[in-house]
Amino acid sequence: MTAPSGDAGASGRPRHVAIITDGNGRWAQSRGLPVAEGHRAGADVVRARLRDAVELGVEELTVFSFSTENWSRPEHEVRALMAMFSERIDRETPELVEEGARMRFIGRREGVDPRLVEKMAWAEEQTAGGDAITFYVAFNYGGRAEILDAAAKYDGGGEDAFRSLLYAPDMTDPDLLIRTSGEQRISNYLLWQCAYSEIVFAPELWPEFDRAAFERCLDAYGTRQRRFGGREA
Repeated sequence: MTAPSGDAGASGRPRHVAIITDGNGRWAQSRGLPVAEGHRAGADVVRARLRDAVELGVEELTVFSFSTENWSRPEHEVRALMAMFSERIDRETPELVEEGARMRFIGRREGVDPRLVEKMAWAEEQTAGGDAITFYVAFNYGGRAEILDAAAKYDGGGEDAFRSLLYAPDMTDPDLLIRTSGEQRISNYLLWQCAYSEIVFAPELWPEFDRAAFERCLDAYGTRQRRFGGREA
């Protein structure tokens, strides 16, 4: 069995932080803006917190950008999101290369516009040499879907064999899971990987989640005692 990435006892800084970037739509609606503007503001915050993560010593960052359930949203919102993803990949991939960030997409690629899938593969190829941080983008992702997809190929061998069939087998288990907007649920996110993650629910809507809020969550993680089913000495 592959051990969780953290150690029991004083936790310090997390190696891997996963974030549910919730609240873009509510942020836009509270300001009388189209929902698409909330997603754009949220994408700007993702870039800013990625840079912060590098400076703060985080080695892996995973963000939930589009779930398998998000296809049920209004068609115009989904179209706007797909257009924004495509434009962001074009614009930000060269920046990620320059900053040493390796980008990986996790999720199902079936059903996604083939042109967008090509851009995702291009971005992964361009950033493959990055060693400052690994940036996982959960796109068309669902935790149950990932487990089902792995189970369909699994023919035994234990947890390590099963893990090798997940979307990103080299991903370490998140030490810390953050959800913004005050909601307190994990919404089908990294169900296998977050089995022992510490969880912090932040009150800020995602476009309001600044560096100070991020550091507050990291500091909260540092106060936790991680035992992974054991007993505190």
